[in-house]
Amino acid sequence: MEFAGLGPGPFAAMMLADFGADVIRIDRIGSPPAEQDFTLRGRRSIAMNLKDPAAIETALRLIDDADGLIEGFRPGVMERLGLGPEVCHARNPRLVYGRMTGWGQDGPWAHAAGHDLNYIALTGALWGTGEPDRAPTFPMNLLGDFGGGGMYLAFGLLAALLNVRQTGQGDVVDAAICDGTNALMTFIQAQRAMGRWADARGVNLLDGGAPWYGVYECADGQWISIGALEPQFWACLLDVLGLDHAHLGDRADRSTWPHIRAVLTETFLAQPRAHWDARLGGTDACYAPVLSPADVRHDPHMAARETMLPGPGDQPAPAPRFARAKVAPATPPRRPGADTRAVLSEAGLTPVEIAALVNAGAVA
Repeated sequence: MEFAGLGPGPFAAMMLADFGADVIRIDRIGSPPAEQDFTLRGRRSIAMNLKDPAAIETALRLIDDADGLIEGFRPGVMERLGLGPEVCHARNPRLVYGRMTGWGQDGPWAHAAGHDLNYIALTGALWGTGEPDRAPTFPMNLLGDFGGGGMYLAFGLLAALLNVRQTGQGDVVDAAICDGTNALMTFIQAQRAMGRWADARGVNLLDGGAPWYGVYECADGQWISIGALEPQFWACLLDVLGLDHAHLGDRADRSTWPHIRAVLTETFLAQPRAHWDARLGGTDACYAPVLSPADVRHDPHMAARETMLPGPGDQPAPAPRFARAKVAPATPPRRPGADTRAVLSEAGLTPVEIAALVNAGAVA
């Protein structure tokens, strides 16, 4: 059961539905259709007025047979509705109750409003992005909402479901975006602990400080990425570019970095991106063009792996992939309430009961 929300909660539900979970989304009555919201794909929709006690009792009847639940309200909202974990577990002890928030279910800021940018700011992840003489940059809302939020919620739900198989006991998954993003920072914090990461922006190997791990402009105004971290990949890059190793100097000496960056900048600016695609693409120089979202579908590698689903819009395909398990094609997002009668009928409600709920405005 998924209680309609925005961003990371629906993304977690999409991940589960992509791989075969039967997810029923409870939409609000009157919610507008969202045919192009790909994160809503793959599940059925029932429309409810959760301010109506009859709708709450109906939702509980659906939860009685559910394996899991996803909600993304502020702490305490589900409890006030009469749908909190204690009520649900009293009826269905095996239920895995997934809670998606920004700050978490407790803590000084638990009830405060916030968004992705705020959550990643609190973890140190935002601080380390961008150039040293500028403000931190915006990594879209992928890092917090979807990396630290939706994916950690989906992982937590699956881990708890595995535990149910062993113990028969459900659980509550407190998936906070600030917690998940902080967990994503484990590698960086480990590098700091080992003295390999400086607390300064744009001076480290993986934050744009090193000239061989960065983005460069081409003659046509397009951009490319270079990630030649290891010595053998750096050697490959220089060989393909025809650059003299000795002229560039010892890259272990940070005093050579400005010169190396200047040479690479001049080199890549001399030709359009298509030239560098032909020279560097598919080599061990650790190269890739910087594509716009509209370009991804047409890239030869991404097209060969069928990373976009057929049909209108650039809809990413489910990931990861399995050698044996087959994933059924995802169904398009459903109109809110399109499956109300079918879902309630499957839950055991009679046509008379369903009609009464519809007439009362509890469901639609």
